[in-house]
Amino acid sequence: MISLLFRKFSEMLMLLLFITFISFLILRLAPGDPVLQLLKVDELAVSQEQLEALREDMGFNEPLLVQYGQWLLNFIRLDFGESYATGQPVMEMILTGLPATLELTFSSLLVMLLLSIPLGSLAALYRNSWLDHASRALSILGAAIPSFWLGLLLVDLFGVRLGWLPTMGRDGFTSLLLPSFTLGIAMSGVYVRLLRSSLLDSLSREFITAARSRGLSPSRVFVVHALRHSLPPVITVFGVSLGGLIGGVVVIEVIFAYPGIGKLALDAIKQRDYPLIQGYILVMGIVVFIVNTAVDLSYRFLNPELTSKLTLKAKDISP
Repeated sequence: MISLLFRKFSEMLMLLLFITFISFLILRLAPGDPVLQLLKVDELAVSQEQLEALREDMGFNEPLLVQYGQWLLNFIRLDFGESYATGQPVMEMILTGLPATLELTFSSLLVMLLLSIPLGSLAALYRNSWLDHASRALSILGAAIPSFWLGLLLVDLFGVRLGWLPTMGRDGFTSLLLPSFTLGIAMSGVYVRLLRSSLLDSLSREFITAARSRGLSPSRVFVVHALRHSLPPVITVFGVSLGGLIGGVVVIEVIFAYPGIGKLALDAIKQRDYPLIQGYILVMGIVVFIVNTAVDLSYRFLNPELTSKLTLKAKDISP
């Protein structure tokens, strides 16, 4: 386990080095003058000497590798710099918006699980019945509707017409309902069909027949054996699609004016606020890597047979 964690930590360092360098290069090579964008003035409104002085003060006159090395050195010291737009420390801005984004993400995942597990399970248990057809129809509908359009429909119905729920901001539990249901419904379509397919495969295996022959209750056979065996493919797809989830959170935060780091990053892109964009990319890279590592480690619990096979294989190939 220690060697696995050490290897994962080394991979994380290499990943962060790669994504930060590529994003740094893309941002610096983007067309347009970032100084004029930050000043929000026309080029004729300021003298060339003033522009050059500001570029030198912000480090834009240095070669790209020197700029990246300086940023990387500051990052090692846990200094993400200050926002060009607000002058606030980038780390402070990210830590202020991160709880709201995590809150929205986990609540959306909860909605997705509450929809996907019952619908996928019913579709597999009652294959080719009306429950199966209804579950698959709802999953296809949920996957086909764009999250931003679904969000606008929910805002119009529950916020404007009925006036039951707030449509903007972050003010208590009720303000979390619309955005979390919007994202949760949009995600659940894929996982209902995936769980159904995985459960049908598990229920046809010999170990399910053996569990039933031992006199275990149907609920225990389903939950402990079939469902547990069916979760690894679902979790694998979740780890792969995590980038799409982060992108979906950004869209939902913008629609509902939710004060998370997704909306913060979008505003930073509009203003070409380089330190804030770099900080957001770095934090999201760490989050994605941690989640994917947790997905890998979860296989040890969900599928012990896989872990034992890998251990035996490692012993066979070892000198």
